Amino acid sequence: MNTDRGISAHGNGNTISNNAVGEHAQVIATPSAERIGTPATGSTAPADRDTWDIGIVTILSEELRALCDELKLERHKEPGGLYFYRGEHTTPDSTVRVVATQTQSQGQRSAMAALENLRRHYAPRLWALVGVGGGIHDEHARIGNVIVSTEVVYYENRKINPLGDIRRRGEHRQAPAQVVHAVNAFFTEHGTPARIHGQPASQPSQEYYEVYPGLIGSGEAVIADRDSDIRRYLAHYNEKVLAVDMEAGGLSQYWQENSVQDETNPGWVVIRGVSDNADEEKGHAHHGLAARNAAHVLRLLLPFLC
Repeated sequence: MNTDRGISAHGNGNTISNNAVGEHAQVIATPSAERIGTPATGSTAPADRDTWDIGIVTILSEELRALCDELKLERHKEPGGLYFYRGEHTTPDSTVRVVATQTQSQGQRSAMAALENLRRHYAPRLWALVGVGGGIHDEHARIGNVIVSTEVVYYENRKINPLGDIRRRGEHRQAPAQVVHAVNAFFTEHGTPARIHGQPASQPSQEYYEVYPGLIGSGEAVIADRDSDIRRYLAHYNEKVLAVDMEAGGLSQYWQENSVQDETNPGWVVIRGVSDNADEEKGHAHHGLAARNAAHVLRLLLPFLC
């Protein structure tokens, strides 16, 4: 009985392929050592994916442009066609590698898609949502001020009863403890509020703007009514909700649902420059100012976060 199963050859000099001798011979292809562990062609995982420290999601072009100016990020196009903006920033303790992207549209779903793109291509150790938001607290959230948030209240879940009675059911999520400690350390050193010189706030006579820790209310609605039920609900839910946006809920949801993965789940933080007061005067006039202030605060936070 012929028990030969074929010819096995190893070494770069061999050219034998698809050959076998014997009645029951078989060809068994053995991958070379050079190919073992090599990602398949077209894989989106970069070779240095574990070295990116912070992945940033922006919504508006003004927000991304402000980040590129503040952190000296440069445009990079992945083979699949996605654009990212990458760079390094040196802090007193380390060099931080930063990658940013822009969503295709406003809202929770597009923000979650952008986070997934960052995860697949760069796997950052920390998520940050940086840009503009609407202030709903007259004392703290003036135009030009910045809110740093490690807590998000998602306000869209609700029950509509007969006669149009709406009962909202908020979801409250908090960032991981190490991120909260980092943000607390920032305010310990800079004060609460932190007064940052440079870009002024809403009053031209001021030489600084203020940075506050606080909650972010998040949902799909653009709020341009001071008397809206959403503002009333958030004020009743927690008086420390200082601003609103349309994406932070998606960030906190994405983080929570990925917490079951075996790999390390990045922490997250939200940084919102106040561009309007979520009222009838809402507009685009202060987007640039608010975006620049938010980008600058992120740079100040990097030594604490990374």
